Amino acid sequence: MRNLPPTFAAQLESGATTHCRCWRIDRRFGGALGFTDHDGDLSFEGVVFEAAAGFTAQDAERSLGLAVDNSGAAGALRSDKITDEDIRAGAYDGAEIRQWIVDWSDPENRVLTFRGEIGEIQRGENAFEVEMRGLSEPLNRPIGRSYVHVCDAMLGDGLCGVDLSTAAFRGDGFVGSVEDRRTLTVSGIDGFDEAWFDDGLIRWTSGPAAGRATGVETHRTGGDQVVLGLKDPQTPSPEVGDAFEILTGCDKRLETCRDKFQNVPNFRGFPFTPGDSWVATYPVEGGVYEGGSRG
Repeated sequence: MRNLPPTFAAQLESGATTHCRCWRIDRRFGGALGFTDHDGDLSFEGVVFEAAAGFTAQDAERSLGLAVDNSGAAGALRSDKITDEDIRAGAYDGAEIRQWIVDWSDPENRVLTFRGEIGEIQRGENAFEVEMRGLSEPLNRPIGRSYVHVCDAMLGDGLCGVDLSTAAFRGDGFVGSVEDRRTLTVSGIDGFDEAWFDDGLIRWTSGPAAGRATGVETHRTGGDQVVLGLKDPQTPSPEVGDAFEILTGCDKRLETCRDKFQNVPNFRGFPFTPGDSWVATYPVEGGVYEGGSRG
């Protein structure tokens, strides 16, 4: 049972309330946003909660114990602060979200009813639907390791141990031309071998996409040109002269760990584990079965 502040509980019992819902979203980049289903803007905790911003609360699923609590918010993209470009760029992926019931006549009189993170976002032509995952959501995620041939560490993390800040694994450059939102001709990284930045990451340090990052699919050289192919369409689209930082990538194979990073002691895959075809083999006429290694 939720404990309510005395003034809030008394107002509920009176039968005449002045309550509304407010949501605060702390995005991965771009700062915090506030929204309310009230017809006027509200302000508390240093955030202005924008009225009629396209948020309509859905019924929340509440459960006891460690079961996952989920809620939702749906509406139309009516706020100029919620842009389709930010949604596609991942600004809201995993962003922290909080929901209050607020006395709009006295915003200091409020109760926090939900805290979690944004999950799946479904977009239509003129509307969106946001899944709000509760604090117990991480308990629903698989924990442990899978026995697969490739490495399960993230390049540069504590398990991998590769230092991506070294000059061998990073570079700085500028956009020379934009063929489309996924293909760029760049300068500044001419000294790196072709494919060095395949599966890498590009972070924009200037221009309309500054502060954002996207994956690099291909790194190709030809003549005096260096061409990068991005994994996802970059939004906003980069412009000529935009600066970036680029980090090398890894395809998770043992050969790459050995030849590119000299990091085999930290390799977390199981490249020599027999596959399904080996397990399913059976004796055949003429085979040699002396009990030795199968290689």
